Amino acid sequence: MAMKGGTAASAGAAGQGTAAAPRVARILLIEDDADLAAEVTAHLTAMGHAVDHAEDGAQGAELAADPAYALLIIDRMLPGLDGLSIIERLREASVRTPVLFVSALGALDDRVRGLKAGGDDYLVKPFALAELAARVEALLRRPPETRETMLRGGGLELDLIDRVARRDGRRIDLLPREFKLLEYLMRRPGQVVTREMLLEDVWHYRFVPQTNLVDVHVGKLRRKIDVPGEASMIQSVRGAGFVFRVPD
Repeated sequence: MAMKGGTAASAGAAGQGTAAAPRVARILLIEDDADLAAEVTAHLTAMGHAVDHAEDGAQGAELAADPAYALLIIDRMLPGLDGLSIIERLREASVRTPVLFVSALGALDDRVRGLKAGGDDYLVKPFALAELAARVEALLRRPPETRETMLRGGGLELDLIDRVARRDGRRIDLLPREFKLLEYLMRRPGQVVTREMLLEDVWHYRFVPQTNLVDVHVGKLRRKIDVPGEASMIQSVRGAGFVFRVPD
């Protein structure tokens, strides 16, 4: 198994003709098609990024755990270990590096499955290198998640390691999706979070279905967090979404 390292080009050259150059980053490409890997590596290197290449799933999974990578580009169908298994293992190990899936599997169910597994974006083959570059830039512009192991708001505590929630010492039993929803809201105190944001970032949808899924889950979460006499921390904003506020 070979790993090919791309040498970063000058950031100045990468930023010509744009108002602001994209963030220069170290990227891991896990792709078994040697010709496609060479094209992608050359294009991203010309943009100023440093690109490492893994040719199969086993090697890619080992390298992907390195926190030095700002972005992972992973093929769905790989020898040794498929792309979905790689990202599922990474997310279970709390590795939150953004992932762009690339795959010839372009059906709606395939895209949804990739996003639900923990991918951040999904690009169907064949694709134009310009579109790949735009997707990469969009993912790199996202602010990195903070590395706290405990989130606190008023009397509410969320232990990200033991996956336990408590309010004023009272343990709250949350389902995995409820925990992720609460974590998302607590990371954005005072910020209005739309249903579309939650569907994209918590459910990993890249389309907005006509559903009350978010409202149902928020309602269940409220009933678990709030007991009679306690102020509600997850408040509805009419026509907009929800906001996490610490009671005065």
